[in-house]
Amino acid sequence: MRVGIVILPEHRWWAAEPLWRMAEEYGFAHAWTYDHLGWRSLVDKPWFDAVPTLTAAATVTSTIRLGTLVASPNFRHPVHFAREITALDDISDGRITLGIGAGGPGFDTTVLGGQPPAPADRTERFEEFVELLDKILTQDNTSWYGEHYTAVEARRAPGCVQLPRLPFVIAANGPRAMRLAARYGQGWVTTGNGGDDVESWWRGVGELTKKFDDALAAEGKAPARVHRYLQADAAPAYSMSSVEYFKEVVGRAAELGFTDVVTHWPRTDSPYEGTESTVEEIASEVLPEL
Repeated sequence: MRVGIVILPEHRWWAAEPLWRMAEEYGFAHAWTYDHLGWRSLVDKPWFDAVPTLTAAATVTSTIRLGTLVASPNFRHPVHFAREITALDDISDGRITLGIGAGGPGFDTTVLGGQPPAPADRTERFEEFVELLDKILTQDNTSWYGEHYTAVEARRAPGCVQLPRLPFVIAANGPRAMRLAARYGQGWVTTGNGGDDVESWWRGVGELTKKFDDALAAEGKAPARVHRYLQADAAPAYSMSSVEYFKEVVGRAAELGFTDVVTHWPRTDSPYEGTESTVEEIASEVLPEL
């Protein structure tokens, strides 16, 4: 089991830099940040862009994997985004994992003056986004005329450090997105299906793992070839609220076949309210045993 941690892009760099350094020093396998223009209850609070944040993080770390959890088509075009993540992969010397999701109906859409797309349209856009991004990152020259995106002789050069391209971790709960994750993903990430309490959330996670097994089988893909990431803090309880609860989360995730658990750096208030002393305890008592 590998454990990753999300550091929200809410701090000025003088305050954020030590967190990224500590994530590596504490032994987390990967560190992520959100890719939004503003997010939920924090939309009126300070917020920074994911790409320059990860670029800065890459320059102050050396071994930990870094990534977006998750980037979406809400405000990104595959042609330009391919250039950004190619640069990130180069600057990090091949330590970038790209988390990608369909994007929600919230602030990322409305701030640009658009209307939230219907769920089916959002899924179609997501499918096109992933397929085109994959082509641009793996082909020397790509032209594409789709329903949502156009690319005219988009170049790959110099290409990613990681070959044939940097890994995709695709967020998926529904059947179409799961098929996309099975086809293009080196990893699958889920937040579960919701639930009013912790136990119902875990039941939903278990159901989703079975559905993802079916999606892999339909693609003829061996389960061992795809890492499974659980965004543990989508549950009704914060995973690092205590050392004992964190151990329980990791154990239950492992029983369901997850290879990776992702938690969040604690904040002083909701969401993810917690203490750094708990992180230190987990780093010293739990992570070395995984």
